[in-house]
Amino acid sequence: MDGHHQDCHYISSELLTIERVGEILDKKIKLALSEDAERRVSQCREFLDKKMETAEEPIYGITTGFGSLCNISISSDQLSQLQKNLVMSHSCGVGEEVCDDVVRLMLLLKIQSLSYGNSGVQLATVRRLIDFYNEDILPVVYCQGSLGASGDLAPLAHLSLPLLGLGEVRYKGEKRAAADVLKQMGWEPMTLQSKEGLALLNGTQFMSAHGVYALLKSARLLRLADKIGAMSLEAFDGRPEPFGREVNEVRNHAGQIKTAEAFRNLLKGSKLSCRKKEHVQDPYSFRCIPQVHGAAKDTFHFVWERLQEEINAPTDNPTIFPDEDLIVSAGNFHGEPIALPMDFLAVAMSEISNISERRIYRLISGVRGLPSFLVATPGLNSGFMIPQYAAASIVSQSKGLCWPNSVDSIPSSQGQEDHVSMGANSATKLLRVIDNTERVLAIELFNAAQALEFRGVEESSPVISKWHKEYRQVVPFIENDCVMHPWIDASVEFLRQN
Repeated sequence: MDGHHQDCHYISSELLTIERVGEILDKKIKLALSEDAERRVSQCREFLDKKMETAEEPIYGITTGFGSLCNISISSDQLSQLQKNLVMSHSCGVGEEVCDDVVRLMLLLKIQSLSYGNSGVQLATVRRLIDFYNEDILPVVYCQGSLGASGDLAPLAHLSLPLLGLGEVRYKGEKRAAADVLKQMGWEPMTLQSKEGLALLNGTQFMSAHGVYALLKSARLLRLADKIGAMSLEAFDGRPEPFGREVNEVRNHAGQIKTAEAFRNLLKGSKLSCRKKEHVQDPYSFRCIPQVHGAAKDTFHFVWERLQEEINAPTDNPTIFPDEDLIVSAGNFHGEPIALPMDFLAVAMSEISNISERRIYRLISGVRGLPSFLVATPGLNSGFMIPQYAAASIVSQSKGLCWPNSVDSIPSSQGQEDHVSMGANSATKLLRVIDNTERVLAIELFNAAQALEFRGVEESSPVISKWHKEYRQVVPFIENDCVMHPWIDASVEFLRQN
């Protein structure tokens, strides 16, 4: 029963890859617990119940208060109320609502984290989270409020509120009170047992869900950046030598080698690429594409590995080890292992937009036989003058966002939590940078497609010519000035379908 089938994914101790997460999300695959996961969750809960009967010392968060209140013991008849109070009091999220796909990922990753049998939750709690995922009942979660240590407390509290019949959910396109949707489904609100609120709220699932979503988007954009860059190179009459095998392999960076190879494949059969060039060199934004795009890809792969490690681990606290008769209060909820990489990926993806904007600028500059601002009658027409302004504005904003959130820390909980990762801010910032990069690449494609028509679409490679033709199904050649905004939007949407 472990593993997965086409219509169902069984949550188990097998490695959950980010590729599989993307597949589950895209194909709307249902979730179920494997028999092994059910056994581990149940065993851990039974161990915890027995431990509480015999424990002579207080156990943090289970028989005590939280944070700096860890020295206050709680009587056994108040343990359930303690956990409910935790969820309610920590529901302090503010700002924009988290998008649906990221909330789905939060549910999936929280289920995965709880399934290892180190968290002490009831089996019924994990099953109810699976019910929420499978029925697409999405808790309303807010983007701001987590310090990225002690886990993502505020956003995970909002994720957990609907289990108790509190808070709000999105269901079938409507925002509704969770209590009403539970009633409609015939579900009773959960009564949390000891440790459960802590298990639900501790953890890095807000950060890691954003990180995984960012990686899935980045994978597509890095591939498209090469394809768009190749069209720009053709339109600019760029030289092919910087993409040769020997010159890139001699430096021996994996991303650089792969980028150069991708360009050679994209440009195969191009007459434009092969023809004699009047210029000896191209500007860096063309000549150094293998080095810049390649470095971003190497960064991407490093971050992919770190996030994949993170989503395959329990990250709440305390951590329970039934076989070792051990309950350890430590710091596996601390977001530093993924906060630093997410800041790194934001820098890399910002650089993809940075070099893209420079190519846009070159294409509209009226050089190498291309008309000023890529229109046949400049002067009367401003043509593609202002899309470059828009791209420059977006790139500038991303540069500002690239200050690493992970270098900051503000102590909390009366100094008990005196160093935090700010990884949640790294995560939400990362998605903003990636969305910005997508828009800049869309503007580059808008320019490159226009410029290539002056150079000769059919003279380009079969791959680029075919893609240009597909793009022209949604965005036309611009003869005279028109409202550009809809065509930039259409370009963004085109990239999302590719």
